[in-house]
Amino acid sequence: MATSSPVLGNHSVASSSDVNRSLKEALYETLNGILSPHHDVRIAAEERIQALEVTEDFGIHLAEFTVDPDGPLAVRQLASVLLKQYVETHWCNYSEKFQSPEATEHAKATIKELLPHGLKESISKVRSSVAYAISAIAHWDWPENWPGLFDILVNYLSSGNEWAVHGAMRVLREFSRDLTDVQLPHIAPVILSEMYRIFSDEQKYNVRIRGRAVEIFSTCVFMISAMSDYNNGVTRTLLNPVLPSFSERFICGLQVPNGIHSDSCLKADIIEALTLLVKRVPKQMAPWLPQILPPVWQTLTQSAEIYLKTIVNGTEEVDEVIDSDGEVLGFENLVFSIFEFVHALVDSHKFSKTVESALIDLLYYLILFMQITEEQVRAWTANPNQFVEDEDEGTFAYSVRISAQDLLQTLCEEFDDDSCSALCQAATRHMHEAETERNSNNSNWWKIHEACMFALGSVKNLVEKKLEAGEGIFDLTGFLQNVVVADMSSSDPPFLLGRCLWVGSRYAHFMSPPMIEQFLEATVSGLQPSQLPSIRISAVRAVWGFCEHLKNSNNTQMLVSLLPSIMDNLLGMATQYSSEVLSLVMETLALVLSIDKNFTASCESRVTSLAIAVFLKYNSDPVIIDLTQDVFKELSQNPECLSPLQQRLVPTLVSILNAPVDKIPSGLHSVALDVLQTLVRYSEPPLSDTLMNTAFPAALHCILRTDDNSTMQSGGECLRTYISSSPEQVCNHQDNEGHTGLWYSLQVAALLLNPSSSECTAAYVGRLIVTLITKAGNILGENLDLLLKAVLSKMQRAETLSVIQTDDEWEEDELGRGEQGIPISQLLSEKRYKVGPHTRCAYSHRHRVHY
Repeated sequence: MATSSPVLGNHSVASSSDVNRSLKEALYETLNGILSPHHDVRIAAEERIQALEVTEDFGIHLAEFTVDPDGPLAVRQLASVLLKQYVETHWCNYSEKFQSPEATEHAKATIKELLPHGLKESISKVRSSVAYAISAIAHWDWPENWPGLFDILVNYLSSGNEWAVHGAMRVLREFSRDLTDVQLPHIAPVILSEMYRIFSDEQKYNVRIRGRAVEIFSTCVFMISAMSDYNNGVTRTLLNPVLPSFSERFICGLQVPNGIHSDSCLKADIIEALTLLVKRVPKQMAPWLPQILPPVWQTLTQSAEIYLKTIVNGTEEVDEVIDSDGEVLGFENLVFSIFEFVHALVDSHKFSKTVESALIDLLYYLILFMQITEEQVRAWTANPNQFVEDEDEGTFAYSVRISAQDLLQTLCEEFDDDSCSALCQAATRHMHEAETERNSNNSNWWKIHEACMFALGSVKNLVEKKLEAGEGIFDLTGFLQNVVVADMSSSDPPFLLGRCLWVGSRYAHFMSPPMIEQFLEATVSGLQPSQLPSIRISAVRAVWGFCEHLKNSNNTQMLVSLLPSIMDNLLGMATQYSSEVLSLVMETLALVLSIDKNFTASCESRVTSLAIAVFLKYNSDPVIIDLTQDVFKELSQNPECLSPLQQRLVPTLVSILNAPVDKIPSGLHSVALDVLQTLVRYSEPPLSDTLMNTAFPAALHCILRTDDNSTMQSGGECLRTYISSSPEQVCNHQDNEGHTGLWYSLQVAALLLNPSSSECTAAYVGRLIVTLITKAGNILGENLDLLLKAVLSKMQRAETLSVIQTDDEWEEDELGRGEQGIPISQLLSEKRYKVGPHTRCAYSHRHRVHY
């Protein structure tokens, strides 16, 4: 007997179509609920959608809502997004994102029938979501379970419908990346033919669609060239026939002025395609290079002019390029693509000579692109941390300025003999032009001065090498005196003043003592609180540069009288700034502390107080903690500072080590052990009572009661440093219960070697064991055998290579200040243990297990 359905209320019997209609209506209401501005309604709807997601027709209804041209736009967009997620999670159980249940065959067939209609949708967000869903389905179903898809896409390409063409190309872009070696020879010719037709027809297809055609061409080129690594004939049959026609069209495309038929984005796509061809099929591209280089060079020079006016100086409005999804495509992309093209030429032995012959002009334009932009001036003025991060030598930031600097350094490395002279000639040319601009009251004249200094400072090592070799490539002294000092002495923009200090510190080696003194005075002046942040930051960098040079040249007496002012300002900046600026200050502070031991001793209390405060506040920042460790290291190596440093720092460390885990920030125990290790490592034996009687017991108890992997690692290294520095004191140390330091050391070793503990805890245990054996082997007795057996057991169970390696490494860095270490492998090979029913060399057994 039929029972009533909870969905249908009082109806005892219902057709499947009625149930389907009710589910569809429920889904429609739920989608509207998710779009509701009321929080409670939205949360309830999000919960209902999860229940509906497991129904058989959920995906079908989402597809129907998505492609319904009469449906509300918001509902269609939401449905298309949910459909993308549905395909990712429910289409195939082999997917990494799969969640049960898998869509039924009926649902899959219906969705695949509905979705292609959405590629013709005029609303870009819906069309893009549909294209993504089709691409995701094709990844699993084409060609076996969706053999007609490719024909549908090709038909859409030739349909004349702009949206259908765009939608089909969105699918093809993803589709072409998944082609197999079997499919590629059959599909690639059709795709390449269609892409050529679309790209060539500028009257019928807009710039964005033609750009997509170039992207898909590039994808096909990459796939074909990758296949050619093991199938030599595939390039000859698939790519060579179309290369002449595409190359010719690309050359023509670069020469079309920006407007209705071309823009910076399309040219960037073309140059990226040419770059790929130069990299992947250089032999075939060699005959075309003489025709390619002129339009690429023309694009570079035109781009430089536009870049200066719109982005560097902001004297003209930039014409924004917007793609079909509404995304703004920055003009910078074109510049990046040109730089990558040059990189490709440099990397090719066939084409590098073409770059070398144009070095002077190329470097001239690179300096133009290295100028500070108006946006950077605003951003760096408002956010000093951003200034430090963007201008750091190891920055992860990416900009035209940094990209140009990267290419400059590449060129100087590749063309060592000619690049330095070419750069100096390019910079000289810029200086003459800048003087003209300055005399005509152009307020942006200073930017080219700054860029020239930035360029010359970036390749300092090369310039130094050439000058020291006696090559008269450049009047560096005249440049420093007539340009850098002159700019530094005027009230020019702060970023130029800061660059003057920086480039001066880079070339201190070539300065006379009076000039160095002049720069040092200007640097100290730049540190003053009254200066703008950008000048103070550049002055900190200059302090580092001058200190490094004068320290290496044993001429630190020039700094001594200035150290009090330098220290006062560095300490002030450390308390005023955070993050990136603080890192720069701490790095410089450590170097300043190494200049004069007497001065360092006089300011130990202030420096230690600052370092402890930074350590406590930024204990979760590994970069700042490492730099703080450098400060502690410098203080520890100063005999006059060591005792007061320990008196101030050790109580803080002991307090942390004794604190319960739930009472301190996560990871602080580990960091405190690292700091303690630094104190011990740079303290001359015998170790002080503070380190042995206060810090050592606290460290041991912290290690032995923890279950945190990082604390165990740091603890093992800290204990190793204690044993290495003063093994007698460690072995003779005894607590109230009669346990010696050696006994505790063995307990820590056993903890780290426990077979049931995480492998992470044993990452450096080999170093501890070798140090124990080398330093205290004569009193280990039977514990030596137990240690080696524990090591063997850990190695037999280890799956991580680093754990096996650390248990078998040479320990040479801190084993008694001159003693040679012994590898674990040697110790094990000299012992024989029972392994199973047989007796064999323990070390050889370990190798049998792992290899």
